[in-house]
Amino acid sequence: MSTIKYIYIAILVMVIQAGLSAQIYHVEPPNWWTGMKNQNLQLLVHGNAVNETTPVLNYPGVVIQNVHEAESKNYLFLDLYISSTAKPGAFSIFFVKEGDTVYTHNYTLLGRDQSAPIKGFNSSDVIYLLNPDRFANGDYTNDIVPGTKEQKLDRKEPMARHGGDLRGMINNLDYISKMGFTAIWPTPLLENDMATYSYHGYAITNHYKVDPRYGTLQDYKELATKAREKGLKLIFDAVLNHTGTGYWWMNDLPFKDWINRVDSFEQTNHRRTVNQDMYASAYDKSLWAEGWFSPSMPDMNGRNPYMANYLIQNTLWWIETLHLGGIRQDTYGYSDKGFLKNWSCRVMEEYPDFSMVGEEWSYNPLIASYWQKGKVNYDGNTSCLTTVMDFAMQSALVEGLKKKEGTNLTDGLNNLYESLANDFVYADPNNILVFGDNHDMDRLYTQLGKDLELTKMALTYLLTIRGIPQIYYGTEILLDNTGFHKNDGLIRADFPGGWKEDAVNAFKGIGLTADQKSMQAYLKQLLNWRKSNPVIATGQTMHFAPFDGVYVYFRYNADKTIMVVMNRNETDTKIDMKRFAEIIGQKTKAENALTGESITGLSTLTVKGKTVSIFNVN
Repeated sequence: MSTIKYIYIAILVMVIQAGLSAQIYHVEPPNWWTGMKNQNLQLLVHGNAVNETTPVLNYPGVVIQNVHEAESKNYLFLDLYISSTAKPGAFSIFFVKEGDTVYTHNYTLLGRDQSAPIKGFNSSDVIYLLNPDRFANGDYTNDIVPGTKEQKLDRKEPMARHGGDLRGMINNLDYISKMGFTAIWPTPLLENDMATYSYHGYAITNHYKVDPRYGTLQDYKELATKAREKGLKLIFDAVLNHTGTGYWWMNDLPFKDWINRVDSFEQTNHRRTVNQDMYASAYDKSLWAEGWFSPSMPDMNGRNPYMANYLIQNTLWWIETLHLGGIRQDTYGYSDKGFLKNWSCRVMEEYPDFSMVGEEWSYNPLIASYWQKGKVNYDGNTSCLTTVMDFAMQSALVEGLKKKEGTNLTDGLNNLYESLANDFVYADPNNILVFGDNHDMDRLYTQLGKDLELTKMALTYLLTIRGIPQIYYGTEILLDNTGFHKNDGLIRADFPGGWKEDAVNAFKGIGLTADQKSMQAYLKQLLNWRKSNPVIATGQTMHFAPFDGVYVYFRYNADKTIMVVMNRNETDTKIDMKRFAEIIGQKTKAENALTGESITGLSTLTVKGKTVSIFNVN
């Protein structure tokens, strides 16, 4: 070999080595937009010894205001100012050391989609909650993705991946829309590159990457677009409190306090009352907010200002990228409450008509109401969170329908009456999310002892009281987990018909039992009736204390009066309508809203046993 060739090879090796030793691994957010109300952007830059460089850019309307070094030499945080004069386009950020450009990163500013304003969900919506891995498999080529830690796919194993994906959801939007739902909430679709149990989605390992076993970012965008075209708002399931141990930054944290208690693992005490408890110890407060959710889910530190910016900007990025119709925030209240205030208010400042619901899993409305926007709290804590989940009502609903009737306030339907009477603790009772079950608890049909009529009664209640109803996928066909109490894998069972090999297809009504068909048809009718009766979403409420196993409540406005009668008795019951004179007034006619049956002369009303009836009172 000639000397020239040796020199050429040596130079080539040096170039390759230089490239390997000087890389940028991550710049996040990966892009941004012109025209945002808040014109500040903080970029996380992760690269080999990047703190030894000076970043430089030259793009009209964009300037680097500050450069912050992290404790790790492999991070920089760049504060950019994007003026109102900045135009969409691409520009280079040069990282310079001793006069030489070590490496270059191309960054893109996009123009905002102005075709329609970003709006959130409200009480006129009904949300369909689904687990993507268990709903429908539309693309079998991504069932196993080389390079991911969990390579197992087994539909017979409850905790393994089953293959549902974004394409499966896209393919079945018609079904969801025609059923009468107006919003969909898939559990997290971001990368969960964990060795086991990765299907559930709550151990995120990259906040900016769709899990390849669900599809691509382009697939996610397609879901959002096609959902909007069918009148469905897309709700993003976000996780501010914790990540997965497989996150790319775990081996090289920017700061020691990027993750709480990273050197001395402790699990959270789950003492959610400490946020409101005026007697709570600092020890309990600290363990609640800083303890990990589980050994595989590190706790992110929202008190670190760079982490706070990272998470806030990530939320804004997904809202803008997908034109979202809402956020469902997991494990709300576990994070530092100062951070939660800043996060929620920053989002609402950018998108005033947006909606966010926080999962505060407490059966005490005093705890849940603490987080809602407009609530006056003793400690001065405020929030911009629009919606909270009504776990108290969920519990009262199940207990109220399962327990026998009696005179005690905890007997039968009294549970519902007493629970609704607690609405005075909420800043905005009409903006509370109500539900019968979700992906973390036994199926509603299971909780109600596999009783079809009680399940219909429960769903009717949820769809006619104040608030924003959420229905869990498969409830419409009576999926249940009887005999396997709180088994996550069976609670999140496959939706029949979502896989090409399924003999039963609930999307097409093939192979369902008589009870399943009855439930599906009933819920479809009820959902679409609700759409055409805005009084349910925006009207006032009046209820009457349960009597003789019957609970009656009204939804009304100046133009319409709806009466709902829940009869818990096994036999037909005659009701003296004088009890309701203050709201019925001179009205003498009623019509069953679902059957069309007309009733004249409203002195008495007979309702069938173990049923719920909806009447238009005229």
